[in-house]
Amino acid sequence: MTAMKSPWIIAFGVVTVVHLVLNGAEADPWDSISKCLLAPLLVGWVVEQKGPRLLALALVFCFFGDLFLELDDLFIVGMAAFALGHICFIRFFVSRGAVGQLKRKPWILAVYIAAGIAMIVYGWSGLEDGLKPVVPIYAALLVGTGATSLATDVRAGIGGLLFLISDGLILLGEADKIDKDATWTGLAIMATYIAAIFFLTSGILNREKVTLAAGPGFDPTVRTDCWPVFPDAKA
Repeated sequence: MTAMKSPWIIAFGVVTVVHLVLNGAEADPWDSISKCLLAPLLVGWVVEQKGPRLLALALVFCFFGDLFLELDDLFIVGMAAFALGHICFIRFFVSRGAVGQLKRKPWILAVYIAAGIAMIVYGWSGLEDGLKPVVPIYAALLVGTGATSLATDVRAGIGGLLFLISDGLILLGEADKIDKDATWTGLAIMATYIAAIFFLTSGILNREKVTLAAGPGFDPTVRTDCWPVFPDAKA
């Protein structure tokens, strides 16, 4: 069975469609329930594919983030859970040579830092006082995930970028720069978030599969001309 034919990822696709329909219809609480199923299904996929434990842990924190954000007065707790998830993502990508790649391609980090600063500056005046101390810290973690993921793997890098966009929309909603209660806002946030965790997960799983196929002598922290497709790979 190939990874994309796994019942876990098929179920993830089904729940994604169901959730977006429920979200657009504002069918509470079913949209919240379906939302909280997304990350656990990806955890099941990671475990089935024998993926990295840090990836599974990051997705567990994403689940708690989804859960707490749906509960009244636990927005900060939800942010903290997602922050722990980002720390796991960053730790994984650093272990796979992201720092070395960023030194060779400093423009990646520079672009992300500029985007993070612009997002904070634009929304700062509209944020509640209770959010202002934590937003820069969380934004730094978003930048870290985005930059290290892109430096490590293109597919995972797309996920990191989409995570920044999704949470950026949440920030703008909390700062009253966009209507956070509008149907399109909720759909945009969830569509980009779902795509983010999928691309991060699938990118990491694919990269680890290639690393294992290369054999015990292959160093995944060092890029080569044949990475990630090896010359002797069969089509």
